[in-house]
Amino acid sequence: MKILAIAGSNSETSINKLLVSYAASLIQNAEVEIVDMNQFEMPIYKHQREVENGVPQQAIDFAAKIDAADILLVSLSEHNGTYSTAFKNVFDWTSRIKDRAVWNEKPMLLMATAPGARGGLGVLEAAAKRFPLHGGNIVDTFTLPFFNDNFDKSAQKISNEEKDSELKEKIAKISAVEIILEK
Repeated sequence: MKILAIAGSNSETSINKLLVSYAASLIQNAEVEIVDMNQFEMPIYKHQREVENGVPQQAIDFAAKIDAADILLVSLSEHNGTYSTAFKNVFDWTSRIKDRAVWNEKPMLLMATAPGARGGLGVLEAAAKRFPLHGGNIVDTFTLPFFNDNFDKSAQKISNEEKDSELKEKIAKISAVEIILEK
């Protein structure tokens, strides 16, 4: 099983990258690739750029990673209630690939975390509404509020037992979806 773990942030100290990496580690017998948004920096989407130069290779490469995966784990950072600019730009360019649904109907666990009480709930709600319109097959969602209190950075895992159990249940659910799809 191939897992593509996407942290929707270009921060070198991304808490969403820590969360998605931990979530990916919970899936047994899987090949995991952690995606760094910094690998996909490209000009900000503009129709005129697309007409003049086409879709950048980075967007095509991002789409190829999605296509090669069996399961997507996506943890989005929240900037003013929605996606980070780095993620949104990759999403926009990938949506411009001819005859392509961005997420290609891959089973997805959609996640977010933040230092505050809502835990990135705003971006999670925005993505849950938008992604299905772009081929997003969202199996479940997960949010981790108060990241600094509920995640042990030195152990690289969720320290809040209730939230850890919740994530493990959701990982089991998405893993089961993949097994069903293989049959």
